Amino acid sequence: MAIASTSLRPLHKSLFPKYPCFSHNLRSRPFLRFCSQPFHFTVRATSAIALEPDLSTQQNQTLETDLFSCPVCYEPLIRKGPPGLNLEAIYRSGFKCKICNKSYSSKDVYLDLTVTAGLREYTEVKPAGTELFRSPLVSFVYERGWRQNFNRSGFPGPDEEFRMAQEYFKPAEGGILVDVSCGSGLFSRKFAKSGTYSAVIALDFSENMLRQCNDFIKQDASILASNIALVRADVSRLPFSSGSIDAVHAGAALHCWPSPSNAVAEISRILRSGGVFVGSTFLRYTSSTPWIIRPFRERILQNYNYLLEEEIEDLCTSCGLTKYTKKVQQSFIMFSAQKP
Repeated sequence: MAIASTSLRPLHKSLFPKYPCFSHNLRSRPFLRFCSQPFHFTVRATSAIALEPDLSTQQNQTLETDLFSCPVCYEPLIRKGPPGLNLEAIYRSGFKCKICNKSYSSKDVYLDLTVTAGLREYTEVKPAGTELFRSPLVSFVYERGWRQNFNRSGFPGPDEEFRMAQEYFKPAEGGILVDVSCGSGLFSRKFAKSGTYSAVIALDFSENMLRQCNDFIKQDASILASNIALVRADVSRLPFSSGSIDAVHAGAALHCWPSPSNAVAEISRILRSGGVFVGSTFLRYTSSTPWIIRPFRERILQNYNYLLEEEIEDLCTSCGLTKYTKKVQQSFIMFSAQKP
């Protein structure tokens, strides 16, 4: 690669004008395989990147440069390293924002795309509900007993919840799925193993949850070889370009978010038109909850943001999502909404 200037710009801005079939709008991604325009590998000195790789490399590099963005300014990140949305490729790659001049790289097994990534002096403590899941102990026991207790509140179990989510995600099949607040990757691994999506990004704020997720992935060769990436990020500051994601999943997560409104607004921002958001959580109470119990389940008495059915629908609608639908069982709710 020859570069005549130290100023780099995202690949799609220099490559797309010549190849109109490679629109940076990810909605056209399913048509990439039908492009018959020939590609040649050439190098030339210009003021921008002048690399024209083969079709498979072009598809991966363009997708990833558009996909990850700076959590500070949302400018698409410039990537240096091997292409691919898999653990090895992400680990061997470096990312940089040309606006903020800030660099991001993998720590251990995950790519850290938080605003605080790389800071030496500043530390930030989140609310107790968030900090709890950063604990190594909670990360270890989450799939070894903790998650199993959810059935007492009406959660049907991971297999059935996965099946329900897959039904909601049918419009997003073949696209990119982000599993926000993925925890130890219980559903991330299921989504990746299903082969339904072109890539799965397991995203969480907890470093230890992501390490635990990596440990589980290494135990299954089929998942290890799939397009799955581990990213540390804040759900209220998602490091993706606007309109770049096909599906967002948040399993048993919404009640843990410090600001559900900020998080849902961010999810709406990154979803492409037609993209689907599926979430599940604990309800504060339902219409069948006895009145004598309800005062004890008010939010002021809880460490988590347990919402009502109506509040969740109102939140999704106010963030620009449509086609809201839900399934409720005791205190369990799974809901879906779509970006128009």
